[in-house]
Amino acid sequence: MPHVRPFRFGIITDGAPTREEWITRAREAEDLGYSILLQPDHFTNEFFPLASLMAAADATKTLRIGTLVYNNDLRHPVLLAKEVAALDMLSGGRFELGIGAGWNRPEYDQVGMPFERAGLRIERLEEALKIIKQSFSDETVNFTGKHYTVTDLNVTPKPIQRPHPPIVMGGGGKKLLSLAAREANVIGLHIKVNDNGTVDATENIEDTLTEKVRWIREAAGERFSSIELNILISGFALAQNQQEAAKQYIRERELTDATVEQVLDNPYVMLGTTEQMVERIQLWRERLGVSYLVIRAEYMRAFAPVVAQLAGK
Repeated sequence: MPHVRPFRFGIITDGAPTREEWITRAREAEDLGYSILLQPDHFTNEFFPLASLMAAADATKTLRIGTLVYNNDLRHPVLLAKEVAALDMLSGGRFELGIGAGWNRPEYDQVGMPFERAGLRIERLEEALKIIKQSFSDETVNFTGKHYTVTDLNVTPKPIQRPHPPIVMGGGGKKLLSLAAREANVIGLHIKVNDNGTVDATENIEDTLTEKVRWIREAAGERFSSIELNILISGFALAQNQQEAAKQYIRERELTDATVEQVLDNPYVMLGTTEQMVERIQLWRERLGVSYLVIRAEYMRAFAPVVAQLAGK
């Protein structure tokens, strides 16, 4: 049986036009019962995470902050460890470190960075995680790998959360999910993006989640029960009629090859009434152990009744 955890919910957002709107968004998320505010890490975002997440933490009392996710290729792991430790310390221990191998090829092309094969990026991420975890410890960091070398470095500051802030990793392929199963505290179940940027149609059905959880369980072994499982909801609409909502979703996104049934089976799309969403999320926890959902900030008010029912104070 999957382990049972309390539900929690987060919002993801990449910025705001003004300081006032950013602070209002963070405070509203906290008031609506969301547990965490998250930011992605792309050159196209309005904000990079460091400054904006600290501002959100300062404006709130209990809201956690985090990345979904830092791109490992954009920073040396020691620099990232220092940023994360400072965020955790200055936020009073409210930071969650989401980190990934990088996936958005056009972004690499725009800044002249080589987009190397997935296996190499994951290999580099695995080394980075070792350095980051050493940096959070009380040990002097010494590491020699294929991609990084660190010698006799005492990394400060140290995070409040020990041994380290929760590490969040997500993925759709077996190799990345297996690494996450060995290293992460929270694992996101995502679609697998091919090296050419395409996504297989079979990734958008709930049956694939069962296989991904099986990979995680096999790689995690005894630590599986301590792992929190997450899904990021990318499409959302409150509607009395799910069929009509799915048709509207297809029209708006010009998904000429998609059927209503495929849209309604897509685990990353949430359509219907509050009660239908609550039931679906409860089934995910029962069948898969998924208890942590993230939704885009533009939907946080409409989705708030679901949060209240499943994670209300």
